Parts: sequence; structure tokens; C-alpha cells
Amino acid sequence: MPVEMLTYAQLGERLTISPEAARALVKRHRWPRSRSNDGKTLVQVDLTEINHSPIARPPQAQSGQQLVNSLKQKIEQLQAELVEAKAIANGHRADFERECERTNKLLAELLKATSEGMGARERAALLEGKLSMLTQPWRRRLVDAFSLALPQVATPRETAAAAAPSAN
Repeated sequence: MPVEMLTYAQLGERLTISPEAARALVKRHRWPRSRSNDGKTLVQVDLTEINHSPIARPPQAQSGQQLVNSLKQKIEQLQAELVEAKAIANGHRADFERECERTNKLLAELLKATSEGMGARERAALLEGKLSMLTQPWRRRLVDAFSLALPQVATPRETAAAAAPSAN
């Protein structure tokens, strides 16, 4: 059981991991540590007991230039989508304006038809009143005509009805 004294960097090289990962491994397993004369930390490790297999990591992050290029491509793609969206929005705007004009025309026609309908109802009511006058006996028509011509003159019945409540 050979025990070796290794620094974090040396342990990382042997296990093909970074020195920071080696330090975390030592801390997790609570392996004994000590300081060397040069100030570096030495770890007592039995390499035959270690069952460490490094986890496959995704490739390193893209370099700065590759990242800039990919972002420029994404910007161009988004600008193209924006142009398409504006074209679609302009088409929708034209449809909206056309429908607004159509609605305004229909509303004007509706208002015109409503006023014509009210005029027709008024004329019908007037004609209905004239017709009812013609269907009454001639005496009643004469009284109605007289009361319409002279509204300030009251009939004898109306004066008697008006005087009766005041007499009490």
C-alpha cells in the first residue's frame, strides 16, 4: 500500500483533473493534508484505493471570436424575422383600415335607415289618426274638429267636470 505525498497540481495530473477538482476531491474524502516548506499543501494519497473516473465534460466554452460570430448570426436572423413581422403587420394594418372604412359606411347607412324608419312611423301614426277620424260618426268628427280648431274653448262637459271637484 504505497502512500504518496502529492500537491493538488500533481494529484490533478495523475487523475487527469484540474487542481481545483483535486482539492475538492481531497476535501470530500477527508484525506490527511499538511504544509510543505515552500507553503504548498501536500496530501497523503494511496492511489491504488482511488476509484476516481473523471466525468466527461462538454467541450470548453467558445472562444471570444466564435461567440461574437454566433451572436452576429443570431442578430441577423432576428433582424430578418423582424422585417417579416413588419411586412405581416403592414398587411394586417391595411385589412384593419379597410374594415374600418366598411364599418363607417355601414354605420352611416344604418343611421340613415333608422331616421327614415322613424319618419315612416310618424307618417303612419298621422295617417292612422286621420283614418280613425274618418271612421267616427259625423257628430263626433265635428266635435273633434271644433276642439282642435279652438282649444281655448272648453266643452260643457269639461267645464262641469272641472267645476265639480272645486265645489267640494
